[in-house]
Amino acid sequence: METEARVLRAAGGFGRARCLLAAASWLPCVALRLALGSEPLLTALLAHHCQQDPAGDPTPSLPLSYPEPAPGARPNGTRPCLGGWHNALPAVGLLGNPVTQWSLVCEDGWTGPLGPVEHLLGWLLGCVLLGLGCDRFGRRPVFVASLVLATGLGAGEVLAASFPALMALRLLHGGALAGASLALYVARLELCDPPHRLAFSMGASLFSVAGTLLLPGLALLAQDWHLLQGLSALVTGTLLLFWGSPALFPESPCWLLATGQSARARKILWHFAETSGVNPEDSSEEESSLATELDMLCAGSPQPQHHWVLELRHTRVAWRNGLILGFSSLISGGIRTSFLCSLTPGEPTFYWPYFLVAGLEAAATIFLLLTADLWGRRPVLLLGTLVLVLASLLLLAGTQYLPSWTVLSLSVLGLLASQAVSALSSLFSAEVFPTVTRGAGLGLVLGAGLLGQATSPLADLHSRQGFFLQHVVFSAFAILALLCVLLLPESRGRALPQSLQDADRLRRSPLLRGGPLQDHLPLLPASQPQAGTQLAQEG
Repeated sequence: METEARVLRAAGGFGRARCLLAAASWLPCVALRLALGSEPLLTALLAHHCQQDPAGDPTPSLPLSYPEPAPGARPNGTRPCLGGWHNALPAVGLLGNPVTQWSLVCEDGWTGPLGPVEHLLGWLLGCVLLGLGCDRFGRRPVFVASLVLATGLGAGEVLAASFPALMALRLLHGGALAGASLALYVARLELCDPPHRLAFSMGASLFSVAGTLLLPGLALLAQDWHLLQGLSALVTGTLLLFWGSPALFPESPCWLLATGQSARARKILWHFAETSGVNPEDSSEEESSLATELDMLCAGSPQPQHHWVLELRHTRVAWRNGLILGFSSLISGGIRTSFLCSLTPGEPTFYWPYFLVAGLEAAATIFLLLTADLWGRRPVLLLGTLVLVLASLLLLAGTQYLPSWTVLSLSVLGLLASQAVSALSSLFSAEVFPTVTRGAGLGLVLGAGLLGQATSPLADLHSRQGFFLQHVVFSAFAILALLCVLLLPESRGRALPQSLQDADRLRRSPLLRGGPLQDHLPLLPASQPQAGTQLAQEG
């Protein structure tokens, strides 16, 4: 960590080049969210009724209301719809979507919620598998390859001839886009120094929210879902055209140095130094020159050294930090369904929860921007989890007795807390995982959150049956997550750990004083007295 910090300081620190590259990484977040967030539009169920039988025998119409009858069930006195389904005016800006094109209602209504499930599954696989690729091949190759795949798969969705083919393409498309987002997130984080990591990460989140807010307007202009998917593929191709350039998306020098590829890092760091107005050949009395530092690194590491995320199991603390943050991400993603169901207990709408969730995501981002550096990562995560637990328990115990405005307030507060916990868990995990396994580690944490979010379409698949039990389970898990957060270290103001040993040195500090002092309590595994003294001195 000290060697890498000296090299980056010699290259001009967080100078003009690194600052501009980190800010330029915000714009792709809008395009990636436009492509990733189209699933609610493509699976929205419009009001519909059965047309007259072609033979002239009128078929009783189903009511223009929700929820859809359970698979195989029909209202009394009705028969299968032989004349086809007639959809009402579009409710989400599109004249039609895959649900209406292939008439996925009534007997086939169970296939509609499978779309969001398989899309989330694609995100999960993309985060995990392409996160491994980030650690093995680098951030830039994964980003470029993911955009190439996403462009081709997005164009293929327009030509899909059946719903199963569309589902398969959506799964692969979601995985490719998730891999690109993950690589961009990690590369941006590694460009920033400790004082600027939070600001640039939260800035990227705000640009993602902007993409979410722009999507319904884009759908209203396109009107046809094929055209919307074509525009999504075009936007992804535009990203590849510009951000595929090494000038806008270079390989992470932090990862190159951590894996011993100093020769490849030399050119990038040299450019950083020159752009920041620093002479790479000059050295001061306190610091060596960039050329001297790189020569020392090149002499000591002739071959790249790659690591796998499974090597974390040999650590004493690093694997536990990742497990706790993954569990926190799972709970925040899964319990969101409970709050959304409390907001829309009757007929579900589209725009009300859609824009509410987007607005709360922006509010949570601003909250983290104001507090996570001021108070520290762990206290804010503890506060968010506590609010999440209280809101969930109050809704669980008093929904039938509380006034409607109180239920609405608790649901909104719980959604805000879940958004904050999810975003902070991602940032926190990226800061505690070592550079050599950061892509895969963050991919697993994000995958856990996506697994929790998959409970929402699964609940719709069963007409929200078992919703109460699901709420109870996630509330109990949230209480357990509240206790586990106390075991985490504080990463505010610290340099990113480079090796597995660096990540294992992160220990739990006092809750109200997130400085370098350590408190080795019995909750942590016991170590040798000499080793404990050495770690306390290094902390």
